[in-house]
Amino acid sequence: MTASKRRQLIQAGALAAGAVALGAAAPVLAQTKRKLRFGVGPLLPTAEDTKKAYNAFFAHLAKELNADFELHATTDWAGMAVAMGSGQLDLAWMGPWGYIIANNSTGCTALATVKYDEKPVYHAIIIGKPDLKVNKFPEDTKGLTISFADVGSTSGWLIPSWYAKEVWKIDPKSYWKYSEGATHAANEMAVQAGQADMATDFDRNRNAMIESGKVKPDSNKILWTSAPLPNDAIAVPKGASPALVAQIQKILTSITVEQAKTLLPNHYTGFVAATHADYASIEKAGLTLGKLKKA
Repeated sequence: MTASKRRQLIQAGALAAGAVALGAAAPVLAQTKRKLRFGVGPLLPTAEDTKKAYNAFFAHLAKELNADFELHATTDWAGMAVAMGSGQLDLAWMGPWGYIIANNSTGCTALATVKYDEKPVYHAIIIGKPDLKVNKFPEDTKGLTISFADVGSTSGWLIPSWYAKEVWKIDPKSYWKYSEGATHAANEMAVQAGQADMATDFDRNRNAMIESGKVKPDSNKILWTSAPLPNDAIAVPKGASPALVAQIQKILTSITVEQAKTLLPNHYTGFVAATHADYASIEKAGLTLGKLKKA
């Protein structure tokens, strides 16, 4: 066999081997990671602020689940329920009332509650201008201007509305000069700027805005504080497999306080496992106000 012939045979063999190798690799290359669609509500002043602050957490969760992800931030709490109900999300970080709305309409399920300073609870508050003289709430505030948050907010709308009906025995829309629909950040800024006498908020948000310098500590004062409320829920759509729920719970509850410092915004320290029953008080308030479909 001539040298030229041998070279031709070697080249042909190499090409055939390469074709076999590519053929074997093709199915592997075609297998891409699943992409999970995560959602988070308006926890910060803008959607971009929220995505930036919570991206590390969702990236960690996706990595532990061996998946890629895309993160969506809504501009109102009710939008989370719509997104969950329309099949746009695989998992969401939801406010307590937003979760109950979504559960009532779509059957999604809470699997974890976030801890803030190691506690799975927080408080609704009503803040007021620092010069207001309020010895008894709400009696000393009648006729003042007040800004409630959007109707999907737990602390900014649901809980103060429930207290008005069941505890204070007033109609907030006639008792005060009432408006609704603002974000929590906007409520803080409105009181600081003197655009509203009072506004609804929650203690976590007020603390965060003071620490970030967005509002001054003496720009408002707390006039009223609610009983403890369950913190935000991590929820999955109806029909999520029990195995996946257990896997996500294990990932979330394994996050240590030290890890939380790099994965979560300031003061969030991890998660506790949760079920729908942990949000029973929120559901009760929604039913009392006629905002939920009765089973």
